Amino acid sequence: MALTAWLPFVLYAAAAATYLVHFSTRDKKAGLAATALLAGGVLAHTFLIGMQTMEVGYAPLVGTTAAVSAFVWLLGLAYLYVELTTEERLRLVTVVQDELAGRLPLIVGISSTSVATSAMLGREAKARGAAAFMVAAPADRRDTHAQVAFFGELASALAAPLMLQNVPPPAGAGLTPDALIPILQAVPGVAYVKEETVPSGQRLTQVRHRAPASLLAVFGGAGGRYVTDELRRGAAGSMPAIELAEVHAKLMTAHRARDDERVRAIFTRMLPILNVQAVFRWALTKHVLHKRGLIAHTRQRAAGPAFDAYDRVEVDAFLHDIRDLLLPDDAVS
Repeated sequence: MALTAWLPFVLYAAAAATYLVHFSTRDKKAGLAATALLAGGVLAHTFLIGMQTMEVGYAPLVGTTAAVSAFVWLLGLAYLYVELTTEERLRLVTVVQDELAGRLPLIVGISSTSVATSAMLGREAKARGAAAFMVAAPADRRDTHAQVAFFGELASALAAPLMLQNVPPPAGAGLTPDALIPILQAVPGVAYVKEETVPSGQRLTQVRHRAPASLLAVFGGAGGRYVTDELRRGAAGSMPAIELAEVHAKLMTAHRARDDERVRAIFTRMLPILNVQAVFRWALTKHVLHKRGLIAHTRQRAAGPAFDAYDRVEVDAFLHDIRDLLLPDDAVS
């Protein structure tokens, strides 16, 4: 038992030393070794906590030593989760950039509540060819001054255009135009806004009319559910979810051709699916992508309601109704 008790400490210490080497040299092999050591430490620590729980009949959380042990274990788990998800995000940047092959500039999402984390993601994405970065106004910055400090520091660290994503709580701050305009005035590096706090059309209009010249464009979002209103008010475009990407592209083509009737017709036809997405979020998006042969399974890590059999039948019927707007299956699978 004594050896088992010391093993997590030894692995954590080895992981810390190896991370120090990785952060000072940016050696990829050192980073992989550090992650493996941390994972081993967390696994050994989990086993130790389980053994102690079985021995005394309750989770070992009483007393200073036990509390510190639990804190270190949770900290290790949290860091491991962040590191693995960060690697996934950066790997996806490479995949998308390879697919673009230089045809279009790539905007990469680097949202977090930490300037250091967002800056790290931005630097890594920039090294992979990212042209600009989208960052949600963090929910934990309670006033305009704090938001100015966050975006000012991030803009200085990355020296690349930023898109401020104004998403409502709990994911973001849900800034009012009165709170948003001073940020744009103080941080000219924020060149774009993605407005998703409803009523998004009215907010978009106020931002466009009051923003400094450094703001190049305002985009809509919110799953594309208000896109006709946003475009009519001067939005440069919309950034919805991905399940009906080619249908949104058809709508934008019609808008640029000033064919308002076709814009409304396309919007009306895809609105049932957009409404379902508002409730089920990634469950809807993953179901549609899976149904179309674009992803292997529908499992999601994000919390939220899941589809039942009735939901699947309903969405499949909606998809059938717009099949003429979708790319053929053999073109996307």
